[in-house]
Amino acid sequence: MGTVHVFRSKILTEKICHDHFRIVNYGRSEVELTLSFTFGADYYDIFEVRGTTRKRRGKQQPPIATDSAIRLGYRGLDLVNRATAINFSPAPDTIDKATATYRFILPVHEEKELFLTISCEYDNHPVPHLEYGQALDQNRRHASTLQEKTTEISTSHEQLNEWIFRSTTDLRMLTTTTRFGRYPYAGVPWFSTPFGRDGIITALQCLWIDPRMARGVLAFLSDRQAEEVNDEQDAEPGKILHETRTGEMAALDEIPFRNYYGSVDSTPLYIILAGAYYERTGDAYFIRQIWPNIFKALTWLEKYGDKDGDGFVEYAHKSSRGILQQGWKDSNDSVFHADGQIPDGPIALCEVQGYAYQAKVAGARLAAMVGNSQLAERLTGQAAELKKKFNEVFWCEDLESYALALDGNKSLCRVRSSNVGHLLFSGIATKEYAERAARTLMSGDSFSGWGIRTIPHGESRYNPMSYHNGSIWPHDNSMIAMGFANYFLKDETIRIFNGLFNAAVMFDLHRLPELFCGFPKMPGQAPTAYPVACSPQAWASGTVFSLLQACLGLTFSSEKPQVQFHHPQLPEYIDFVRISNMQVGNGLLDLSLRRHTHDVGINVIRKQGNVEIAVIV
Repeated sequence: MGTVHVFRSKILTEKICHDHFRIVNYGRSEVELTLSFTFGADYYDIFEVRGTTRKRRGKQQPPIATDSAIRLGYRGLDLVNRATAINFSPAPDTIDKATATYRFILPVHEEKELFLTISCEYDNHPVPHLEYGQALDQNRRHASTLQEKTTEISTSHEQLNEWIFRSTTDLRMLTTTTRFGRYPYAGVPWFSTPFGRDGIITALQCLWIDPRMARGVLAFLSDRQAEEVNDEQDAEPGKILHETRTGEMAALDEIPFRNYYGSVDSTPLYIILAGAYYERTGDAYFIRQIWPNIFKALTWLEKYGDKDGDGFVEYAHKSSRGILQQGWKDSNDSVFHADGQIPDGPIALCEVQGYAYQAKVAGARLAAMVGNSQLAERLTGQAAELKKKFNEVFWCEDLESYALALDGNKSLCRVRSSNVGHLLFSGIATKEYAERAARTLMSGDSFSGWGIRTIPHGESRYNPMSYHNGSIWPHDNSMIAMGFANYFLKDETIRIFNGLFNAAVMFDLHRLPELFCGFPKMPGQAPTAYPVACSPQAWASGTVFSLLQACLGLTFSSEKPQVQFHHPQLPEYIDFVRISNMQVGNGLLDLSLRRHTHDVGINVIRKQGNVEIAVIV
């Protein structure tokens, strides 16, 4: 016992999983070993794995074996051939339909290396062949290239550095290079595909460290923008994608998600990202390229988003198989009245009005930039009118908060929720209401110690183990923290940072999952995991960067260009933060930020180009 060590390393690249095994004999005598690999493939669609039952399936192909490889296959009902080729090096002693076996004698202090490659082939398209060493070198070169143009962050706190490193690595793993640029796929295992809302919010979280991601997201979503009304896809002209799938069930329209548009917030968030990208980069050339798409999205807000002409943006799903609730909390029971009843639509979610306001503000700036002053003026007026009406209609004095939503009968869903924090992110809340809503969000019913719950304790559907009605979502908290920072509520911002940092330390690999349960923080106990949460998940990985930006009050101006720090603060356990390789316009910055008793000092370590730095206190 305890004499043979098995090392295993895996690399994913170019549609191939590379497996490397190294077996070492640390004993004092030779050992005889038998090592078997058992394999199989059912080619179930991801929606079948999640529980959807299909009446018919395609045909499994008989395995084809050679001395050193096995090929499994499936011909779907969509007439696409899907295959898995497993290659062994060196060749195993025996190989059959389900098992490959090695038998060997390992002398004292000797080792044996085995390599497997599992290739995923689609419709007989060839997959590039790479040896393990070639794949490793390629991945390292790719990571190095990405790092050259990405802002690097290091701090005085080792565990915070580990959280940042894990988040950076996970985002790199989740991000796929499309023909439009880099796109962060939403999460593993259930959502490893482009989502509009998720991609946009992840790009917003990471905009200050890597604006190239935002460019890729904007270009991809512009290409997939809806062009016509299609009720089964919940599509309308100008609307931005909710999700896209390429599996067999999507190809056959057994599910509506080949290109599905059932999210009410992707469209305003798309405009918001375009505006933020321009402020961050000053890339007017790209904005002019996608301006027709931005204009269509603005038109959707006015023409299709406001379904009953009351000035608010609503949703009412039309697809017989689509999503009922179309905000970011898209569980069927995530919108409800104080007594727990599910309201009739169309539904006007509170945070969506904030996004619409922010989109009109951003749209006005972009319209002015492209020379459409008339549109800019009209959007500015609409934004002001929306802000005034929203604060009159949605504020609930008795709740010390805004209502969750307005239903189809124009009755408020008088429920406290984390959605309200997004109103501070968008800037639609008045200063007075923002401060009062923040106190409600940070109360014991809402803030668990780890983070702000989606729904606070005391509401009728509160359940700390639910998906959207009492759980804690890191990305939700990061947007709320950004909202607090917008209103200079830095103590509250720091508390959210502390809660999520303490949670990240408790999770395996310092990796925040998609969500976790909303039970109160107890001494010596870790957060309660949500069993089927995606991990890693893109906007959970982006959370740490958004939180740091909120604490530092970091913003950009494309006009000068200028980096601005508004009331910068850091948690008391972080002595310094170093920001390196920050690209601003044609310039480059390395900054050192050191925490003092009441503020943060900023030293310029390196500055290339004409970049200004402003500290606003």
